[in-house]
Amino acid sequence: MVSVLNTIDTGHEDMIHCADVDYYGLRLATCSSDNSVKIFDIKNGAQTLAADLKGHGGPVWQVAWGHPRYGNVLASCSYDRKVIVWKEAGPGDWTKWYEYSNHDSSVNSVAWAPAEYGLVLACGSSDGSLSILTANVEAGTWDCKKIPNAHTIGCNTVSWCPATVPEPAFDQRPSKTNLAVKRLVSGGCDNAVKIWKEEGDRWEEEKRLELHSDWVRDVAWAPSVGMPRHQIASCSQDRRVVIWTSDDLVSWQPAVLHNFDDVVWNVSWSLTGNILGVSGGDNKVSLWKETNEGQWMCISEDTNSASAAAGQNNFVSEQRTL
Repeated sequence: MVSVLNTIDTGHEDMIHCADVDYYGLRLATCSSDNSVKIFDIKNGAQTLAADLKGHGGPVWQVAWGHPRYGNVLASCSYDRKVIVWKEAGPGDWTKWYEYSNHDSSVNSVAWAPAEYGLVLACGSSDGSLSILTANVEAGTWDCKKIPNAHTIGCNTVSWCPATVPEPAFDQRPSKTNLAVKRLVSGGCDNAVKIWKEEGDRWEEEKRLELHSDWVRDVAWAPSVGMPRHQIASCSQDRRVVIWTSDDLVSWQPAVLHNFDDVVWNVSWSLTGNILGVSGGDNKVSLWKETNEGQWMCISEDTNSASAAAGQNNFVSEQRTL
């Protein structure tokens, strides 16, 4: 059963759209329609406001923590068409490290690439394009690449393909699979899920996955923990969650996890990739696991609308109204 471990009074003055816990599970970042980003220390069951970041001129839709090998770094995106990368210069001293404002409409999603690729951030916007921002950490500069017309009407969500697998003895993937190639998945208002692959200095569409009949609200590429396959979860305004599975990154097979009672806003995998957290307009957080027969079953459900987490550090419940 999903249980509420703790509740936090964030002090936000409007709707909270996203909450993200850092790599070590010691800090929580939240963002809101009050245009602010807040950071809390959440040690020993208590929470302390560590920073209140003001830099956006509109509702902030999403926040995402970078990998700690690059310091304490947090990205945020907003209706104001901006992406801001925040960095902690000293204890409690957060500064605006980089601001990206090359989108023509609301930026709805940000996601950091696996740390093995460096400090790389993907952004999805309502202008239909994706941006890939790469930091030169030593020089303090950023390189920007754009994928125009990625999704008709707009892009709602982005997620990265895992970069590595555990020890080779546990890797059951076909040897022809090239895991060194950067890939990411996106979902948009064209009802499509798309996989993108880096080819030289360009990003190209590798696969278009179609099954949803309404806007795709979230996508999540499952972590790689020795599994002999890739899995992507997608959720939609059509109230369905779809699990896409592939052994070779070429052929993808869809399976509808469940038809829910309301729009599904968010999907998030556990750290081991074997449990999927789902949250939506029905104010429920549910956990799903695949049986040995390949069927997905609900193993837990919380009907408390105040619950924002599903028991794992990387389960995040969010609600974006665009």
